[in-house]
Amino acid sequence: MTSNMTSDATGTAATAATGTDPVRSAAMALGDDALILSHRLGEWAGHAPVLEEEVALANIALDLLGQARLLLSMAGDEDELAFLREERSFRNLQLVERPNGDFAHTIARQLYFSFYQHELYSELAAGDGPFAPLAAKAVKETAYHRDHAEQWTLRLGDGTQESRARMRAALDELWKYTGEMFQPVDGLEGVEWPALEERWLATVGAVLERAGLTLPEGPRTGAWAAGAGRQGLHTEPFGRMLAEMQHLHRSHPGASW
Repeated sequence: MTSNMTSDATGTAATAATGTDPVRSAAMALGDDALILSHRLGEWAGHAPVLEEEVALANIALDLLGQARLLLSMAGDEDELAFLREERSFRNLQLVERPNGDFAHTIARQLYFSFYQHELYSELAAGDGPFAPLAAKAVKETAYHRDHAEQWTLRLGDGTQESRARMRAALDELWKYTGEMFQPVDGLEGVEWPALEERWLATVGAVLERAGLTLPEGPRTGAWAAGAGRQGLHTEPFGRMLAEMQHLHRSHPGASW
């Protein structure tokens, strides 16, 4: 009986993941971004460099989790979609699934993603589409996430020789994952993706300049990377992270707490 319940729920989640409704597909893409990054940031609990960052990273993770719940509920059952889908059914950006690494890597990932998410949600909030109400609320949260990443980028870039070197290395390593953010997503009508990318490059570049850093050189897309996460193709660490995230729910299917 338990096996059948799990199999049925997994099939339902997989069906939702492969649905053709553009709004549902877009909700899953944005919801997966928020869900996976929330989990990654939650991994810092008990390991942040200072106590204040324990609170800050946990708050950002909770904001993202709240966004994920609302978005995934637009596509189906939020718990089934979070805990019963297989790896290839997730549509999150590869950037958000990258391991935390050192603190500089986490901040570089936050810098790239939070500036993108804030620009995207600001544009969605200004429209009248199905994502406008959620985006209008979330944009207040993403403004804080963006400011947090900016302040730490300035501190690390303009800090010690060691912090500067670590921030530079993190920016360079994650740069190749940023091109995927600007691949058009079906269901997000009215988004001017080239203009959004230009604003992102300008604002991120301005922050890095103030930090004594520069935008990395080299390609931001590639045959193996461009849009791959949105297509269900993920990096190797994602499978291990997903197994950990889904373990409890899959171990006790149908349980209520």
